Amino acid sequence: MKIRDLPAPIRAGVRRGMVIPATPLALDAQRKFAPRYQTALTRYYIDAGAGGIAVGVHSTQFAIRDPSIGLFEPVLRLTSQVIDEYTGRQGRELLKVAGVCGKTPQAIGEAEFAVSQGYHACLLSLAALADDSIDDLLTHCREVARIMPVIGFYLQPAVGGRVLPYRFWREFAEIENVLAIKLAPFNRYQTLDVVRAVCDAGREDAITLYTGNDDNIIADLITPYRFSSEGGVKAVRIRGGLLGHWSVWTRAAVELLDEIHAVLERGDEIPSELLSRNVEVTDCNAAFFDAANHFAGCIPGIHEVLRRQGLLPGTWCLDPMETLSPGQAEEIDRVIAAYPNLNDDAFVREHLSEWLEASD
Repeated sequence: MKIRDLPAPIRAGVRRGMVIPATPLALDAQRKFAPRYQTALTRYYIDAGAGGIAVGVHSTQFAIRDPSIGLFEPVLRLTSQVIDEYTGRQGRELLKVAGVCGKTPQAIGEAEFAVSQGYHACLLSLAALADDSIDDLLTHCREVARIMPVIGFYLQPAVGGRVLPYRFWREFAEIENVLAIKLAPFNRYQTLDVVRAVCDAGREDAITLYTGNDDNIIADLITPYRFSSEGGVKAVRIRGGLLGHWSVWTRAAVELLDEIHAVLERGDEIPSELLSRNVEVTDCNAAFFDAANHFAGCIPGIHEVLRRQGLLPGTWCLDPMETLSPGQAEEIDRVIAAYPNLNDDAFVREHLSEWLEASD
């Protein structure tokens, strides 16, 4: 599958910039897959206005690939089916992103399965290749890109990523079937490496940049990046977000991105209020993702927010040791009380019974 084969509305949506939540995994009290809640979550993201959904990624728990758990294929299959069914009723098309990881044989197998289930692109994790050379990493990326469009992924080392130098991103940007890059190093210098590499490769009009920097979401989206290269001065922006943070309070995230797009398209001066809101969002993320404990409770933190809304039955993870950190629930209490403007609780209350009943 090539980028040119993607439906035109999806290509246009990716380029303009969209909200792409990284979906969590719905489990019951026995830590078994809960399809009813997985379906409800998917429908929530669609009705919230997300332009795409990413599944099989970090927020979905990489352990779904463990043969003893065996949930990678069932979760991807169900999510794709729900998206097709639900958007079909609405006359919409949604970008379906599959997380792909592992050494090259595993990554190729996951990409082939994703294509068979109608996924449009893969978010390619390089965490399993931590000790490989840059040349080997690039060969790996080219192999997967032969199967389906690729979204590059700069994942912060604190949660399993590795530092990827400018040279890697400069050559990665030359791969024809790269659709976008998710920037999630949580580091300004490393973010600049990627943006500059795309510009220097002359691919700024082909590769769309998405933030995964949960500590700087709004600032990433409103910042114009300018670089001098052989083609002259180039100005690019990060257009949207593929975020675990946007798997909660998704309706509010869609409204936020729409607001930012409107400001930029009018050419207005950036309101200082957006900069203040950037700090508020980062404060919420610190609580949800458990920054105080080096992100140990990041997945349970997402689950806890969704549990409080009724979108998940509990905070259970596949690993029984993966739980909220001491004090994390209180931090979530604090930010919920401090920033009522950032949640979408009323929207969820209005529709929750429909999403759950429709999933029976």
